[in-house]
Amino acid sequence: MNSQIFLGAFVAYVLVMIGFGWWISRHKRGTGDDFLLGGRSVPIFLTIGTTVATMVGTGSSMGAVGFGYANGWAGALYGIGGATGILLLAVCFAPVRKLRFMTMSEELSYYVGANRLVRNLVALLIYVACIGWLGAHILGGGLYLSWMAGIDLDTARVLVALGFGIYCVIGGYTAVIWTDTVQAVVLFAGFMLMAILALVQVGGFGGLGAGMDVAATSFLGIDKIGALPALSLAAVIAVGVLATPSFRQRIYSGESVSSVRRSFVITGVLYLGFSIIPAILGMATHALNPGLENSNFAFPFLATELLPLGLGLLLLVAGLSATMSSASSDAIAGVSTLMRDIYVLFTGRTPAARNVVRFSRLALVGTIGLALAFALTSDNLITYITRMIATIMAGMFVCGMLGRFWPRYNWQGAVATLASASTTSLIIIANDSWNAYWGNPSIPAVLAALTVGVVVSLLTPATRISREEALAILDRERERMEKAPDMALTQAAASGTAAPQ
Repeated sequence: MNSQIFLGAFVAYVLVMIGFGWWISRHKRGTGDDFLLGGRSVPIFLTIGTTVATMVGTGSSMGAVGFGYANGWAGALYGIGGATGILLLAVCFAPVRKLRFMTMSEELSYYVGANRLVRNLVALLIYVACIGWLGAHILGGGLYLSWMAGIDLDTARVLVALGFGIYCVIGGYTAVIWTDTVQAVVLFAGFMLMAILALVQVGGFGGLGAGMDVAATSFLGIDKIGALPALSLAAVIAVGVLATPSFRQRIYSGESVSSVRRSFVITGVLYLGFSIIPAILGMATHALNPGLENSNFAFPFLATELLPLGLGLLLLVAGLSATMSSASSDAIAGVSTLMRDIYVLFTGRTPAARNVVRFSRLALVGTIGLALAFALTSDNLITYITRMIATIMAGMFVCGMLGRFWPRYNWQGAVATLASASTTSLIIIANDSWNAYWGNPSIPAVLAALTVGVVVSLLTPATRISREEALAILDRERERMEKAPDMALTQAAASGTAAPQ
């Protein structure tokens, strides 16, 4: 495929999606809830669409297909882990929609008496995690665009960041979910068509293993990568979904608990069935071209070799654009935390309601720029994602599970959970033999966080603030942000959360 044709098609497609997003969002009232949460009224089909687009974005089109190219059926582990995470979200966390949280920091602090220290720590971790996810999307999209358009990798990353930055700044969350939904249909249908054509091209399932290490053709590639690393990869993706702020954003923005639950169940079942597709595509690419210089190029290689020019071009551009839309969801989640929690941490007050949208747009520019700077330092997509999840998000996953289902959990246990997860992950990463044994630090980080969180909670006093009181504290603060311009936090509200309880 001519690189200039691809680059021109990419630019045209992005412009069309920007126009579509603007058109969709033009009737919104322009409040903070509209810009950051879609007015808390996102219907089930849009929740499914935006969730599918995120799941079939950077990870599946670049990471999982490339992993399947190198490790055979192990490419299905990404989808299995993602589907498990989405289904657990439906079962465990869909009910929090009725509590009207705006950020994951609010939710996790609510479980431990609306403790301000926990909320601040989680807010900072969430913001770093959102930058990490943004970096992963920029990294994957940049590799994709650079290879297809024949341009410098750093230039490609900058173009990708600019592309989804425009999506976010112009239309906010409403534009993101609609463009996601359009692209989800194109991507899902395109992936299925590519898998069918790939199987025909290599002579069916029997031809997928041609030229591959025999171990890679074993069940889920376990003989190739090892049972524990395979479990770790699926686990780290599931943990990532359960602790990623953008997935919580889909809960908070849904129109009802039942709508959120049904959309996640449908998405989880679809994605579980889809999980085999990246492995098929990766293995087929290896059979057709075992000498690719970078396994992450397996997906675009197939799209250019197997599909007619027009269809291949559409799928490639939609895949890259979906990567950017996935990134925009993480950007919105990060900026929500910045506006709702970190702004209060550093100023002692919420932003004026009339300024929330303007401040959010400025914050989006800064956040995406920061993520771009981090993305310019890494080249391995799967390693980037798994290490970031284990170090930053394992603790938040454990905090959410313990807080949701164990009333004895307190702020001391939450702080210990967050600290022990990150510490354990960094120790594993620093030791090459331990990292090779586990595959990635997710399982030991989660186990350490769970053990330390339970022990510290049992050894320290129970939280004195009830769940009802904690929710009232958070609701009062949110009211100031939504309704009262330039209202500083009162001393009475701050006293309920400023110090450890």
